[in-house]
Amino acid sequence: MSSNVVKAASPLASAVTGAMELSVAQWLLVVCLVAFPLLYEWNVSFKYFCKVAFYNGWILTLAILAIPICAVRGRNVENMKVLQFMLLHIKYLYGIKIEVRGWENFNIKEPYVVVSNHQSSLDLLGMMEILPSRCVPIAKRELMYAGTAGLACWLAGVIFINRKKTDDAISVMTEAADTMLKEDVRVWVFPEGTRNYSGSLLPFKRGAFHLAVKAQVPVIPVVMSSYKDFYCKKEKKFTTGKCTVRILPGVHTKGLSSDDVPELADHVRGMMLEAFTQISSERPGKGPGGMH
Repeated sequence: MSSNVVKAASPLASAVTGAMELSVAQWLLVVCLVAFPLLYEWNVSFKYFCKVAFYNGWILTLAILAIPICAVRGRNVENMKVLQFMLLHIKYLYGIKIEVRGWENFNIKEPYVVVSNHQSSLDLLGMMEILPSRCVPIAKRELMYAGTAGLACWLAGVIFINRKKTDDAISVMTEAADTMLKEDVRVWVFPEGTRNYSGSLLPFKRGAFHLAVKAQVPVIPVVMSSYKDFYCKKEKKFTTGKCTVRILPGVHTKGLSSDDVPELADHVRGMMLEAFTQISSERPGKGPGGMH
């Protein structure tokens, strides 16, 4: 009889144990669901990492959607319009307001080289906000291997450059100059060469200016104000805020030679540094001089 009782009890014990295990799993789920939003609201670093992770993940996801659409044309600069359309909404997800000044300086029919300061991956938002037609960025070669984003960029005609090999870089710039003139393409370059968190501008690399001089096309400086009020990698801060994008008048290169490149680069950097200091010092919500 005792044997029968033990046999009967075993299924019961198993059921109770299973219920307890399920209960523990459910409790863990509840704890996670409660803890996540609390950490997100109360812990600045946790919020920063969540927002950065979603930003990068969302871009990779959007690239998956863009690839088959762009693949219809193959590698073509017109595919940049597809990427631009898909990325424009991200500023709303993050509550970032972008104010653009100097649109009239893009009213140039000929090809040109856009040079812009480089603060973080958020520069993508400012770039997509004002990207001229038939304009492609020059990016480091490593981006080409960044999964779906790399393939989407390749299909959109992004020009990849190996910054570690000077000969390759010069060859790519020479080819880019020929492409600009033959196919009416504009090029976007970050002359600092790397992301800059210093709150100023790093010394400029001269590749973009050699490119402009070789093609004899204007250089149009674009300056994005400091993100310090809403984004800071060092402080792990990522909130809502405003970025001012200022398009400066073009600097002509007709008649210039490679000997003039250092002076040209210094002149453009001086213009951009002055504009960066001015628009970054303005109070949020205010225009030049503190006026609404």
